[in-house]
Amino acid sequence: MSIKVVVVDDQALVRGGFAMILRTHADIDVVAEAGTGYEAIDAARQHRPDVILMDIRMPDLDGLEATARILREADWPVRVLILTTFDPDEYVYQALRVGASGFVLKDIPPQQLATAVRTVADGGALIDPSITRRLISRFAEPPSANPAVADRARRLTDRERDVVVAVARGATNTEIADGLRIGPSTVKSHISSVLTKLGLRDRTQIVVFAYESSLVEPGTHDIGH
Repeated sequence: MSIKVVVVDDQALVRGGFAMILRTHADIDVVAEAGTGYEAIDAARQHRPDVILMDIRMPDLDGLEATARILREADWPVRVLILTTFDPDEYVYQALRVGASGFVLKDIPPQQLATAVRTVADGGALIDPSITRRLISRFAEPPSANPAVADRARRLTDRERDVVVAVARGATNTEIADGLRIGPSTVKSHISSVLTKLGLRDRTQIVVFAYESSLVEPGTHDIGH
């Protein structure tokens, strides 16, 4: 079954270029293009896409509000992938908070674009944890200013907290399993439980939550190896 995609950007050449690249792949079906946030919402309602490539800065209604409305209304598992020129600003951070599954640079190599779409369509998150750390370091509210976040963290078991921290630091399921000496299927079970308990959509929101709740603090860990 093809992955249904909507491409949203206020610049016709940009969205046309992305759509053209994606249409060269047999497993991806670009069902609509949109130039404003309102058009994106209408396209989502009409076509029920699997993935939306969403620009942030657009006239009338920006991509942030469009993303929030689409994800709030959707009764199917749509994923939003933010298009950015990579200036890690508050708009990108807020998009991740409302449920976007990651972001890609507008100058992404063509051969990587389809891979990005497939990744988020499959339920994965497309984001570099080190980038998320910088975003949160700049824009997240101090945990003390939002006790509700800390209260939600207390719903987790000790092992679930370990998994959340590992996800936030960029570990794969296999790496988490090795580090905690548990099976990969157990890791998946813990992640599913975390998503349910915290009301999160995917791994990207786990990363954001980990920093906002101070389970992980920016600058205290060298993400990766």
